[in-house]
Amino acid sequence: MQTPPASPDPIPVLTSIAGLAPARDVWLTDIWGVIHNGEVPFAPACDACTRFRLAGGTVVMLSNAPRPAASVATQFERIGVPRFAWDAILTSGDAARARVAEYAGKRVYHLGPERDLPLYDGLDVTLSSPGDADAVCCTGLFDDEVETPADYADLITSLAERNLPMVCANPDLTVERGSRIIYCAGALAQEFAAKGGSVAYAGKPYLPIYDLAFALIEQLRGKRVPRERILAIGDGVRTDIKGAAGAGLDSIFIASGVHAPGGITGETLAELFPSPGMRPIAAMPALVW
Repeated sequence: MQTPPASPDPIPVLTSIAGLAPARDVWLTDIWGVIHNGEVPFAPACDACTRFRLAGGTVVMLSNAPRPAASVATQFERIGVPRFAWDAILTSGDAARARVAEYAGKRVYHLGPERDLPLYDGLDVTLSSPGDADAVCCTGLFDDEVETPADYADLITSLAERNLPMVCANPDLTVERGSRIIYCAGALAQEFAAKGGSVAYAGKPYLPIYDLAFALIEQLRGKRVPRERILAIGDGVRTDIKGAAGAGLDSIFIASGVHAPGGITGETLAELFPSPGMRPIAAMPALVW
């Protein structure tokens, strides 16, 4: 009779990240759901990042926001995220620009709100209607306050039938905005792929954005930083935690209403992370020093 495989040790639930800080040089910190909720900053998380930096650490905000980093910095200033809480920002919008640049001289259909138009600044592409486009760049829903992917069924079908390639500038399916769950570009890209469309994803959990992050970290620290000295922090199971695992990084899971609406329990964590290869080293209700 074979002995059943041993169950993995429970994922520890921490109330403070301070004890883990000395073993790390860099935090790769998700933004939405960890640092703010789209409307107000989380003061304890901002304080934790500030304390880590004061102790000599580097904080890179790694976001699936479909806009360039400068736009996210402006949002930080607007809602009150302290400037001293971070060293640099890297977004899926930055990674998406590199993807869209591959269509230089061609027409691109922008599927998303007007606030994301800075993504195309300086790129040699012409924004066009769906019928005239050579490619699609999806940054989200036009009005994510009221719309869902179901509202895009006909448009997604028509784009897929034309075999247009899509760049997805935000692989997230949903995020929390205040107390509401909002659909993101990843939800539309998922529907597009289900119709047979080809999608190039920019952002977490895909490796290109981590390669950009490692290069940025080396620039900020003045030398290459071993991956065991980098800690990823995020609330996205399929983006932050999966991406960190694929990039060879340890991670901390921050429970959010998207994945753990009832709070963190051992049972919830076991259900969220059944695979030993994609487990965070710890979980927290919120990022707190």
